[in-house]
Amino acid sequence: MRLMYCCSALLLLVLIPRACQGGNILVFPAEGSHWVNMDILLQALHSKGHNITIVRSSKSWYIKEKSSYYNTYTVQVERSLDQKFITEIISKSIEFERGALPLTSFLNMAVGMMGVFIDAHAAVGEFVSAMLDDQELMRNMKDSKFDMVLADSCWGGGVILAKYLNLPLVYNVRWLIAEEAHLAIAPSPVSYIPITGSGHTDKMSFFQRVKNVILHLMTQAQNRLVIKVVYQKICDKYLGPDNDFNQLMLDADIWLMRVDFVFEFPRPTMPNVVYMGGFQCKPAKPLPEHLEEFVQSSGEHGFIMMSLGTFVSELPADLADEIAASFAKLPQKVIWRYKGDRPATLGNNTLIVDWMPQNDLLGHPKMKLFVAHGGTNGVQEAIYHGVPVVGLPLFFDQYDNLLRLKERGAAKLLTIQTVDKDDNFLNAIQEVLNEPSYRMNIQRLSRLHRDQPMKPLDTALFWIDFVIRHKGAAHLKAEAYRLPWYTYHSVDVFLFLAGAVLLVLLTIFISIRCLYTIMCKRKVKRD
Repeated sequence: MRLMYCCSALLLLVLIPRACQGGNILVFPAEGSHWVNMDILLQALHSKGHNITIVRSSKSWYIKEKSSYYNTYTVQVERSLDQKFITEIISKSIEFERGALPLTSFLNMAVGMMGVFIDAHAAVGEFVSAMLDDQELMRNMKDSKFDMVLADSCWGGGVILAKYLNLPLVYNVRWLIAEEAHLAIAPSPVSYIPITGSGHTDKMSFFQRVKNVILHLMTQAQNRLVIKVVYQKICDKYLGPDNDFNQLMLDADIWLMRVDFVFEFPRPTMPNVVYMGGFQCKPAKPLPEHLEEFVQSSGEHGFIMMSLGTFVSELPADLADEIAASFAKLPQKVIWRYKGDRPATLGNNTLIVDWMPQNDLLGHPKMKLFVAHGGTNGVQEAIYHGVPVVGLPLFFDQYDNLLRLKERGAAKLLTIQTVDKDDNFLNAIQEVLNEPSYRMNIQRLSRLHRDQPMKPLDTALFWIDFVIRHKGAAHLKAEAYRLPWYTYHSVDVFLFLAGAVLLVLLTIFISIRCLYTIMCKRKVKRD
């Protein structure tokens, strides 16, 4: 009996501290593929004993109202960034890109999409306003005693919510409004840091650097315009006019960055930036029976997988036919995630599916090649599993993501303008399949990515726990974001030093002139 009491007491001592470690986390997520990776992080947090509550729109596309591992606050809205809105943008973008010249394509992304971009953020702004206007909801949030806010910073609502509730803020981040997040928080010399959309690496020629600077200025202008039109107005109304949204946005405690330096080009960073690139990757699980049977039927040739991501459900019919015809000429089996009309040229070796377990297929021993659009999640999974890529970027950052693999010899990169010309697609696939260097290079990247002291997901969880334990991470925040631009760049110091040098030179000049005048007068008197 005494032994039983001792065991019970020991069990309580073990369990009680673990229960106390659980935090109360409020989440402001984004839709689409952003939600896919946020969801993985939330499941991991729930498994560690944290209580998760999500703020979602009543017209939410991906985020379900009921779940076994999170609670929800649902905000009633008139409109939202739903599937129809995103699909229309993408369809128009694909049609434009197929007939565009490089310059017009560049201008379309930098300028032509501006109205759509502002409208998308305006819809998010309406959601934030509806949330803050709901007094009962905000009272419930305050009464819930949350420990922190976890937000996807591509939309600005999480920043405002954290400030309104006076809570520490952690970002699950790659994009900050219109720009890659590093550009906002870390020193970013554009002489060797390529701006997303430039299509450049970190080794740029003079004219590439000119383009890079122009695109950087355009991106900054986009950011400023969206902040002024949408988010600063919400700040002024709900937080008071003394709160500058730009400063609030940069004041997050921890930035969980969805990249690492196996993928990203080396660049300066900051103490509160934590890298968790590939955190969604995991060892492959067994495939569903019908997929395993199809994969095994490929024999020694193996199989190819094609997916164009969350947002692209179909392609123009002629382009889909060209891709299907190219697949039909291959000895490999092909699994293609596609929801459009069945291509007329589809071969017997190609299986079209609405959904597939991408991570598990990438980790299968018979996987030979990944035909991908270049989303961050897919690129990281390809690196993790060591699968070479044929890239077909469609919009946003996808070309730049694939370019990073291409530069490391792990991918062949096509464009939407040329994929259906001169058998380019078929030739690219055959080159990557038949040239061993592609697989060798991607497997080298896989070894580098896996060689870490902690798994990326465990790193992210540690820093979220850290913020909860210490009620923030103020000691890691640089003073830079509080400084005006002229102080940050030491413009005032340079002006002061230039003035001082000019004053010294002027003093010397006047002294020499006076001395010269005195000497001349003495000479005149002697004469």
